[in-house]
Amino acid sequence: MGVDRIWAWMEARNVSTAFLTYPISIAYLTGFATNPHERLMALVLREAEAVLVVPGLEEESATAAARGVSVKPWRDGEDPWAVAASVLGGGISRLAVEKGHLSLSGWDRLQAVTGAVEAVDVGAEVRRVRARKGPDEIEKLERAGRLTDQVTELILAELEIGRAELEVAAAIEAHVAGVGGRPSFATIVQSGPNSAQPHLRPTGRRIAAGDLVLLDFGVDWDGYKADITRTVVLGESDPRQREVHSLVMAAQDAAVAAVRPGVSVGEVDEAARAVTREAGLAGRFIHRVGHGLGLEAHEDPSLDPGGSAILEEGMVITIEPGVYIPGWGGVRIEDDVVVEAGGRRMLTHADRRLTPG
Repeated sequence: MGVDRIWAWMEARNVSTAFLTYPISIAYLTGFATNPHERLMALVLREAEAVLVVPGLEEESATAAARGVSVKPWRDGEDPWAVAASVLGGGISRLAVEKGHLSLSGWDRLQAVTGAVEAVDVGAEVRRVRARKGPDEIEKLERAGRLTDQVTELILAELEIGRAELEVAAAIEAHVAGVGGRPSFATIVQSGPNSAQPHLRPTGRRIAAGDLVLLDFGVDWDGYKADITRTVVLGESDPRQREVHSLVMAAQDAAVAAVRPGVSVGEVDEAARAVTREAGLAGRFIHRVGHGLGLEAHEDPSLDPGGSAILEEGMVITIEPGVYIPGWGGVRIEDDVVVEAGGRRMLTHADRRLTPG
């Protein structure tokens, strides 16, 4: 269990107590997933006991879903930090927290109620534990990938000249709901020169004949998120579009072929980047080649250029090279891959062709 690995990490560092506040960490470690919004929620690990402090309105659902923990609710009108203090107790000199999530004001309150003088960051360890997926997690990611392929097929079959980017994005999310999922993230649809901006949100621009159309979306299945990108042309493609699209496919193929346990994320990134460099377009590949997938659409490992993190069996990552030329457009192709003993396996398989059909 993930909690057992955090206990072991705490023991090795002589830290008696942890106070975890990131909802995704809590969902991973306990099975209870929610967004508490502005209300305090925390998982307290102390003296071989795990206690989930939740807003009172979440008590029933937390009690039903959380595993291996007791639930301590607080009611609106109460001071949640006083409730947390009753669980934490005093006499804590070193307290494990997620520094990337806990606010400075939250740390001030923790110091006041516990007397802690040192914050020890447990966030990196939680992310490391989450990076290697178990069989049940991979099964959910496989299902998310299959549903994402299904939605890709549906939207590619109905793309039309004259539809606005916003209309296409809404249609994608309707299809996601239709297959029984939720969007992994806010859907991206970009057409023509808009596709040269990798994360531009959909606009009212209408797709014209011969436009590059970039679609970036995914299906969330039971909390686990797929992520796919396809770039297509409606109508006749031109030689430059075909050249760049073929180049990006070759870059993706090279990076996928490099994926296996023991390889660094930088080596995978470089496999794709070398293809664009040889074509004289290295400067137009302006982002990392991929990232981890799981309960979040972007999590560890990050496949950054030169990154030293090592791929391990059970990691699920994206491979998404791209080329972006301002005023002309961009091409990105993205698929999900699970790292397995001796290599890798694709989790998404939708048509990559520039003019599918």
